[in-house]
Amino acid sequence: MMTRFLWTGMGRNLRLFVLLVLAVGIVVPALNLLMPKTSAFYVPAYALQLIGKYLCYASLALAVDLVWGFCGILSLGHAAFFALGGYCMGMYLMRQIGARGVYGNPLLPDFMVFLNYKELPWFWHGFDHFWFAAPMIVIVPSVLALALGWFAFRSRVTGVYLSIITQAMTFALLLAFFRNDMGFGGNNGMTDFKDILGYSVQADTTRAVLCFASALALALFLIVSGAIIGSRFGTALIAVRDAESRMRFLGYRVEGYKLFVFVLSAAMAGIAGALYVPQVGIINPSEFAPGNSIEAVLWVAVGGRGTLIGPVIGAFIVNFAKTYLTGALPEVWLFALGAMFIVVTLFLPKGVVGLYAQLRARSLAKKATAA
Repeated sequence: MMTRFLWTGMGRNLRLFVLLVLAVGIVVPALNLLMPKTSAFYVPAYALQLIGKYLCYASLALAVDLVWGFCGILSLGHAAFFALGGYCMGMYLMRQIGARGVYGNPLLPDFMVFLNYKELPWFWHGFDHFWFAAPMIVIVPSVLALALGWFAFRSRVTGVYLSIITQAMTFALLLAFFRNDMGFGGNNGMTDFKDILGYSVQADTTRAVLCFASALALALFLIVSGAIIGSRFGTALIAVRDAESRMRFLGYRVEGYKLFVFVLSAAMAGIAGALYVPQVGIINPSEFAPGNSIEAVLWVAVGGRGTLIGPVIGAFIVNFAKTYLTGALPEVWLFALGAMFIVVTLFLPKGVVGLYAQLRARSLAKKATAA
């Protein structure tokens, strides 16, 4: 019954897109593992890792779209939830190193030995087991979103003020995690990971599985988001976005709708961050940078706000452009990013996904005028 609810809650286009995401998650790793390196269809390891990163970014963009596109909450702090999920995964991976570190300490990670820690901090206990780290990846960002949303939404903080609060939260976490005495590696963060679930992080098979897991997570997020938006709850959620005062007048508890979707999107962002860390091999406080949250909002705007499919496409477009330009013309990238935002704002209000509908509407309008 639950499967039927999730699948029937989506439109035809979203179903096809979910199948496309799953196909990418299966075909790309298969081409890396099964094809010989001399084949034209072989996907090199760096490309596999890059696509895995893009899939994680797409999940973050979808989380932002869920709160901004369908609930009207412009969050500029989702990079914090992404980074917290990444740090939970990083703590698990650091505990798996054991005595193979530079200093050979079986209990303390290398950065703790370097900083003269005498014992493992209390909040590190349990992260040597995946069964403990996995729920923490969801719980930690969800609890932060619950606390922030509870006070903000009950106080009826909306609009630009809520955006400033979420950005301030991200910046505060950035400054806190930079401190060496926080116990998270300070400025350098965590790196030099060895194993995940007993398998080498550097192995091609492990990278392929992580890429598939990223695609699977994105597909599940799309299914769950589509089912929510297609339900009565989703209709009420959109009504909160468009006419919050009227919904309050009709007797709806607007705070509950906002809080639910805000916590859900934070959990999605945390899972995306956890899948991101073993693929890039490092997690440090720069992931909390407010610019990362703003860039995620740009992905949603480029792809198409309030479409679910658009943010995924926007994340791939912007990050591919970033990868190419930072390698070919690094001094041009920031100008290109700003120009992209201006062009989308002025000429593509519905994003890339809405471009076809926009052109079709103009064509029909010209025909009607001519008639």
